[in-house]
Amino acid sequence: MTPFQSLLLLFILIPIFEIYLLISVGSFLGVLPTILLVIFTAVLGTYLLRAQGLATLQKVQDTLQQGQLPTFVLLEGIFILLGGALLLTPGFFTDVVGFSCLMPAVRKQLIHWLSQRIQMKQSDAYSSSSSKPRTKVTIDGECRREE
Repeated sequence: MTPFQSLLLLFILIPIFEIYLLISVGSFLGVLPTILLVIFTAVLGTYLLRAQGLATLQKVQDTLQQGQLPTFVLLEGIFILLGGALLLTPGFFTDVVGFSCLMPAVRKQLIHWLSQRIQMKQSDAYSSSSSKPRTKVTIDGECRREE
C-alpha cells in the first residue's frame, strides 16, 4: 500500500470512527453534555497548545544561543502543533491522540520512534543503492604548505 493510499484510508476511516464515538457518547451522556465536552476539549487544547508552544519557542531560542541545532526541540514543536490541531478537531479519538501529542513523555517516545523509523529508511536506501558495484576513483595530486 502506497503512502497516498494509506493517507486516503485514514481520511475515510477516522471520520467514520469519530461519528460512531460521538453517537455512542451522545446516547450515553446526552446531547448537551457531549457538545459541552467537545467544546471543553477544544478550549483546553487551545490553552495547552499556547502554553507548550511558547515554552518550545523559548527552548529553540536557548538552544540556538548555545550554538546548537534545535532538531529535537523543533520535532517537539511539530508534535505540539499536530496535537493542538487534533484537539481543535471535533471528536473523541482525535482528542485522545491530540492530548497524547501534548504529553511530554508520550511526545518524547513518539519522536524517538519516528527518528528510528527515519534512520531505518535511510539505511535501507543506502543499502539498496550500495548493491550496485562501485568503482573506486583515485586522484593523484601533490600538497604543499606555504607559509
